[in-house]
Amino acid sequence: VQLQASGGGLVQAGGSLRLSCAASGLPFSGYAMGWFRQAPGMEREFVAAISWSGGTYYADSVKGRFTIAEDNAKNTVYLQMNRLRPEDTAVYYCAVSMKDYGLYYDYEYDYWGQGTQVTVSS
Repeated sequence: VQLQASGGGLVQAGGSLRLSCAASGLPFSGYAMGWFRQAPGMEREFVAAISWSGGTYYADSVKGRFTIAEDNAKNTVYLQMNRLRPEDTAVYYCAVSMKDYGLYYDYEYDYWGQGTQVTVSS
């Protein structure tokens, strides 16, 4: 399984970015995908996830601003980030879990992408 994240960049506070994560080598179904982020000096934290059945989950800090969605035909998951804040600055990672529970926890994920930098200036 390979995951390729893209779409990061530099944006002003209040702006938007859309991250993409293209996956290869996955089965047709039965997996969940998530986004995590890690700021300098901080632990990696959960951002959003989408289960194999299409259920979506968000961290409280991004709820109402970020939206996770998937395109099964392209094996791609997206993270639309609106109303960005300086505290959203981090490296964002996509990940795949072959389980459909515990999606808030990074240890439940089996495969990880390389990360994409998001920087929000004030």
